Amino acid sequence: MKTILCYGDSNTYGYDPKTGLRYPREVRWPGHLQSVLDDLCSKSTSPDQTFVIIEEGCNGRTTVADDPIEGWKNGLDYLKPCLNSHKPVDIVIMMLGTNDLKEIFHQTAKEIADNAGILVDTIQEFTKEKQGFVPKIILVSPPLIGEDMPNSVFSRSFAPRAIEESKLFSENYKAIADKKNCVFFDAAKFISPSKEDSLHLTEDGHRVLAEELAKVVLKECNEETL
Repeated sequence: MKTILCYGDSNTYGYDPKTGLRYPREVRWPGHLQSVLDDLCSKSTSPDQTFVIIEEGCNGRTTVADDPIEGWKNGLDYLKPCLNSHKPVDIVIMMLGTNDLKEIFHQTAKEIADNAGILVDTIQEFTKEKQGFVPKIILVSPPLIGEDMPNSVFSRSFAPRAIEESKLFSENYKAIADKKNCVFFDAAKFISPSKEDSLHLTEDGHRVLAEELAKVVLKECNEETL
């Protein structure tokens, strides 16, 4: 059995852009990832291979920045307690950085990717000490900010420059992933934010993200057994 920790923000939590509430577990990409992996494993030649998905999404979570209103949303502060609570963790899928594009933080895509690298360092160092091995880390470059953000309910938080900066996520996150021996996954290649708010994923986006990540997870697990 392998434990997969999904560590992210509102798009991991499952924020519904139409209602402002939360998608059901089976719709959210971590929950759907569980279903996809269960189904694929049941049909494989290794039926003993199983996965447990841990959902750790939080609305507004940043990489390392302190939110001036809700400081507890700093992703670095919660990372060690989270890893320790769920250990042993075999795979960490981390998708953070979108909230760091809020104008209040004045961050560039490169700075945000570098901050994601701090989280990667923390995962690697802490797990080596606390569970005796380092999990495989899938570093996800977040989806783009939608072009209609100026008309979104979130436009007060995200200035127009965030749209262009989000287009630079991929190259900068890949550089960090390569440097720190992570698996790189570019979410923007497969999914886009909703038309409702230019920020959060549709139900279909969650489904596609889960199915594409399932391929990556199985590929990495199969390579381990070779």
